Amino acid sequence: MATRALSQKKLLKSLAHRYFSPRPLNTAASASPSASSSISINLTEKPESILQNQLAALSANTNTNNSSYINLHDAEKLFSSVSTTKLLRATANLHLASMEPIVDLGMWVMNSKLMDMEVFRDIMLGFVKHTFYEHFCAGENALATENTVRSLNSGGAGLRAMLVYAVEYASDNQSCDRNLEAFLDTVEIAKSLPPSSVSFIIVKLSAICPMKLLERVSDLLRWQYKESSFNLPWKLDTLPIFSDISPTYHTLKRPEPLTLEEEHDLQLGHQRLLKICQKCLDANVPLTIDAEHTSVQPAIDYLTYSSAIMYNKYDNIVMYGTIQAYLKDAKERLLLASKAADNIGIPMGFKLVRGAYMSSERKLASSLGFESPIHNSIQETHACYNECASFMIDKIANGPGALVLATHNVESGKLAVAKAHDLGIGRVSQKLEFAQLYGMSEPLSFGLRNAGFQVSKYMPFGPVEIVIPYLLRRAEENRGLLSASSLDRQLMRKELKRRLKAAVF
Repeated sequence: MATRALSQKKLLKSLAHRYFSPRPLNTAASASPSASSSISINLTEKPESILQNQLAALSANTNTNNSSYINLHDAEKLFSSVSTTKLLRATANLHLASMEPIVDLGMWVMNSKLMDMEVFRDIMLGFVKHTFYEHFCAGENALATENTVRSLNSGGAGLRAMLVYAVEYASDNQSCDRNLEAFLDTVEIAKSLPPSSVSFIIVKLSAICPMKLLERVSDLLRWQYKESSFNLPWKLDTLPIFSDISPTYHTLKRPEPLTLEEEHDLQLGHQRLLKICQKCLDANVPLTIDAEHTSVQPAIDYLTYSSAIMYNKYDNIVMYGTIQAYLKDAKERLLLASKAADNIGIPMGFKLVRGAYMSSERKLASSLGFESPIHNSIQETHACYNECASFMIDKIANGPGALVLATHNVESGKLAVAKAHDLGIGRVSQKLEFAQLYGMSEPLSFGLRNAGFQVSKYMPFGPVEIVIPYLLRRAEENRGLLSASSLDRQLMRKELKRRLKAAVF
């Protein structure tokens, strides 16, 4: 049945009737009336101007002077729950992963015809399994994954798991149905584990809805944003997907409507997502939809938000969306979606990340003769991330919603912790979660845990031969992150030296 989408223009006008009072990301002084600043709204301004003024105030209020609540200097305390054997292996694996020539060589080998030779393939898969796979992945099957999660959550570690069956980029309905069963089984794994040891189930929508179809739906949604009279009879109620500065160069001409077969496939994709939502609701484990390329992100946001409208009720947030802060339109889209959800009484959860498709996004935009949708500098990305975090922390402290801050950036962690501490958000709150990749940023994860916050590790799992392509893409996307793991390695070496001295003397 055709339904209408929420009007972005109406949403923006609603901003004119309320004050918006973001507080800076840190100091206790910001809690006082004199230190915080309300944003006065001129009711004669256009809604677009109001939004821009609020975004400017967010930027101005993001303070970089913070008092740290995270102790990252005491290596003994940070790694108290990690065995010496595991610490040695982690140090070695991170050292290898930080060497870009090694990563490049490994990616070339794994994608070469050498892998067609059975003996060579077995040797390489064995090497990868006992090094990078065991370091960055939870296990090959349910039992191994359960054991890894239990180890992560118990024995003093106290970290939680975000479980992701490591598949993406399905090409047909048969692959999507197979992946759906794997995601449903993932929820069963979460149910078998101690309560709260699994914080989220993670799904990439390109695994349960064919990639080509996501591209087609995204094209149609972009064109409707450009031309509001463009009718999409299959479209359900959703939240705002675009802002005025969202990239639309992917769709340069009016796309053809979906065929009956495509509409049927879209319905199947949405039904798969709703099955996972229902399974997560029954298991009392939230579901987070990962962000992907901008070429398909509009369709991903559409399916995420329309499902959230169906499943997020009262304070029970089943569905979380993901915002990539390295995109220039991230702040606007977060504000628009968040305010629209408030207006219709839907509590919305967001996972905030920096983003992982920088190289491919810039290449695509350049090939089409357009400016990159990515911020021009890493500093701008950091500022956007911190401003989005500030807005959401304020919001969840005083109202509905929930936030996952997925970051490996120590400064962003410190800023968020200081502000959350100021607003009284901590261990007792289920509204705020920090997250890092499994095998990465262990000092930050343990430091956040020691500061009294809920911390999760993003844990991919699955058979080695299925997960290898996933790991290769992550290695390509996160090569800067891998090479920047010097703090991790420095603190690990410091603790290993301390243990060695203690053993000798």
